Amino acid sequence: MQRNDWLIYAGTLLVSVLFLFIGNRIAARETMEEDFFDHVTYYSARVTQIISREEVASGWGWDEDMLSTYITFDARITRGERRGEEIRAEQLLSEFFTVNEREVTAGSRILLVYDEMDTSYHFAGFLRFNFVIVFGVVFLALVIVFGRKKGLNAIVALGFTCLAVFLVFIPAILSGRNIYITTLIICVYAIVSTLLIVIGANKKALSAMLGCLGGVLTAGLLMFLMDRIMHLTGALDQETMSLLFLPIENPIDLRALIFAGVILGAVGAIMDVAMSIASSLWEVREAGGVADFKGITRSGINIGKDILGTMLNTLILAYIGSSMTLILLIVAYTHSFTALFNMEMIIVEFLRALVGSFGMLATIPLTAGICGWLYSRAEERNEWDDYFNRSSSR
Repeated sequence: MQRNDWLIYAGTLLVSVLFLFIGNRIAARETMEEDFFDHVTYYSARVTQIISREEVASGWGWDEDMLSTYITFDARITRGERRGEEIRAEQLLSEFFTVNEREVTAGSRILLVYDEMDTSYHFAGFLRFNFVIVFGVVFLALVIVFGRKKGLNAIVALGFTCLAVFLVFIPAILSGRNIYITTLIICVYAIVSTLLIVIGANKKALSAMLGCLGGVLTAGLLMFLMDRIMHLTGALDQETMSLLFLPIENPIDLRALIFAGVILGAVGAIMDVAMSIASSLWEVREAGGVADFKGITRSGINIGKDILGTMLNTLILAYIGSSMTLILLIVAYTHSFTALFNMEMIIVEFLRALVGSFGMLATIPLTAGICGWLYSRAEERNEWDDYFNRSSSR
């Protein structure tokens, strides 16, 4: 890596850090009331011993009493200021619940919730994120081994993107900022920072960047238009409606939240398409292939056609997979296909797939044309340099 490349790389990292810091300070000025959940505290703990196990008829049933099991146990807090402290807690299992957690045993790593209202500790679930961390570390290690410097840069870029979502985007929504503008800012930041960190400041990255931005803007305009035409409300399910009852000064705009979900879900696939075309055309040019604007653009569109076939499947199947539970539930309880395909939650899932696909479709010719312009200009300059060098040597 040349000195200029190092400066650009370091500058990108510095700007990314400043964006996260300043963006978080601006976005998080007004959030939820701090004391709303102050009476509830969560602790990581490890069960040391089971004290008692008692089965009681709950009386919650309609035809007959349901059985409830109360398990009292001792546990040691493993994290936080109270680390090492021994406490007594309780786990409730009941036939009233459709699904119960398994019973705690000595040595179980669990999550406890402490409620100051009744001054007691209750079982809140098993600690599972530790396994995700181990799994994630193994994956990141394999990415670095396979991708080497590019793999490491990809991890750094992914980290900045995730931090932007959780440190800037989420606080901005909770503080009542404009979700449409915030979404576009996060998308632009993710695209520019990712490509500069992973690819560097060159024509290949610039081509992918411009093509991707064009695709995202196309998807954004299309989604904004469809939202107005279809008169969406944003009230998709119970979880979405619960957002209206958050203790915040400015209620969350549910329609804008749909826009954000669709665009953020599509930007990754759009970036992938743009980068694939820009990189492929650069390698073709460097290998001595087509070098004129028309030839490069035509090759880019042909490459895009092949990419589009698989990327459409990737995007649509990803949305279907993430909504499988919802789809099964709705299909099982809705006997009219007319009613089914006009339900807003189903319409939004279609929009996720279609708007993202339109974004990718627009990205292909945009990226191909930009590559043709930038790559052919470099070739033309080289030809003029060779001509003048030959003329001066005569």
